[in-house]
Amino acid sequence: MAEETVSKNFIEQEIDKDLAEGVYTEVCTRFPPEPNGYLHIGHAKSILLNSGLAKEYGGTFHLRFDDTNPMKEDMEFVESIKEDVQWLGADYKDHLYFASNYFDTMYECAVKLIKKGKAYVCDLSADEIREYRGTLTEPGKNSPYRDRSVEENLELFERMKNGEFEDGTKVLRAKIDMASPNINMRDPVIYRVAHMTHHNTGDKWCIYPMYDFAHPIEDAVEHITHSICTLEFEDHRPLYDWVVKECEFDPAPRQIEFSKLYLTNVVTGKRYIKKLVQDGIVDGWDDPRLVSIAALRRRGFTPESLKMFIELCGVSKSQSSVDYAMLEYCIREDLKLKRPRMMAVLDPIKLVIDNYPEGEVEYLEADNNLENPELGKRQIPFCKELYIERDDFMIEPPKKYFRLFPGNEVRLMNAYFVTCTSYETDEDGNVTVVHATYDPETKCGTGFTGRKVKGTIHWVAAPYAKQAEIRLYENLVDEEKGVYNKEDGSLNLNPHSLEIRKNCYVEDSFAEAKGCDSFQFVRNGYFCIDSKDSTPENLVFNRIVSLKSSFKLPKK
Repeated sequence: MAEETVSKNFIEQEIDKDLAEGVYTEVCTRFPPEPNGYLHIGHAKSILLNSGLAKEYGGTFHLRFDDTNPMKEDMEFVESIKEDVQWLGADYKDHLYFASNYFDTMYECAVKLIKKGKAYVCDLSADEIREYRGTLTEPGKNSPYRDRSVEENLELFERMKNGEFEDGTKVLRAKIDMASPNINMRDPVIYRVAHMTHHNTGDKWCIYPMYDFAHPIEDAVEHITHSICTLEFEDHRPLYDWVVKECEFDPAPRQIEFSKLYLTNVVTGKRYIKKLVQDGIVDGWDDPRLVSIAALRRRGFTPESLKMFIELCGVSKSQSSVDYAMLEYCIREDLKLKRPRMMAVLDPIKLVIDNYPEGEVEYLEADNNLENPELGKRQIPFCKELYIERDDFMIEPPKKYFRLFPGNEVRLMNAYFVTCTSYETDEDGNVTVVHATYDPETKCGTGFTGRKVKGTIHWVAAPYAKQAEIRLYENLVDEEKGVYNKEDGSLNLNPHSLEIRKNCYVEDSFAEAKGCDSFQFVRNGYFCIDSKDSTPENLVFNRIVSLKSSFKLPKK
């Protein structure tokens, strides 16, 4: 029997080559978020890719917080990121690190560069440094402070560390090449003065390393073998390699870039999300209309659905956008055989079965999931007064309307055939009650073969139903206009992104349910219990996704 050929992505091919050539003897990867906001769907790709590679090669996966900028960082974000990574199943075991724990090492590396004549203290302002840097077509020019002696640079850098200079007055720059065609190599700033309290180190430091200097050192200290990052860091790779080489780390980590995950018609920018939160347009960073991982979890998405989505997106070097409908396809595929199919009425009107015995209740058997018998069956109460969907009754129906209307017979799901006999309305002409009779011979609906009906509708028993709040979510963005307003850069928001229905009714089958538990509400979609606002006394459900979509996987 021939062995199955496994197609590997370009990163796996590079790792195989490194291991075969003895560059590394094992694989160690990391996910290095800056704790300045909540993670989003794009970060999920990086988390699952890095942790997946470590698992595939029997290696180690690290979670490291790149907390070198105290201006924007917060412990709230640290905790949320840890929760997200764990929820996705990326097991970092005891390999939890903070870049700030390496500040002493980074300082020593900076001193080493100064002693080697590879770094200098510069007094130019940020605007002057930009002016001296040059352009893509013109080389930069040397800072007037570039030729300071090693001794002077060591003294000034120590005085920077000791807090003798104000913010913005002095920086430490790497001495590389102001004529380099790669602007990142034109004497980049590697330390700046910043008198700020850090969430981890307190007031120990008043100088902080820049990301491009700190990141390769963090990787090297942790013995990361493959630093997997997104394509915007490709132009920074020569600087990454320069720092590792000049700071004399061996073996050196290797940076490999892949394309970011772009999702159509969603908001991922932290600046925009922060404004949405501050303006009260969304209910925090975990509002189910966002695509932060916390929001997707609260909406009802599962780790398995996100993994399926990331696998379908693949790993490549080419930038492309993915339709949000593919993410919805993945959650449907994940839930359709896993979750029970319950009955819920989102826009109720009362159905009274006039010939059903007053005060009587019987319990009917219903499959939890017809496609998955392993989920078993449940008993649902049936009695004289029920709730049905308002859309399931019309006084004057159009052609091919097979639900309830005067004189028509339908099947009540898992119950009986009923025939509409009359209806009641309020003073505005709105239907409030529908009257019907039932045929006792048709019990359990599908078991009766004496005659056929074309319509089947769902229901809940009025005296036993639980009242619930149901939140119907649509895209936060107006899809016709696109995410951003071209004139002023603002967001094109959809005013109908959230519809709250307070007076809905669901089966009395949720006693054991807890936050984030999900269900299919027959004919309505997939829903989950809101983890933030729902209580046993006041059930709140979020619509995860509707039942059907026009999205289809591309043919292979």
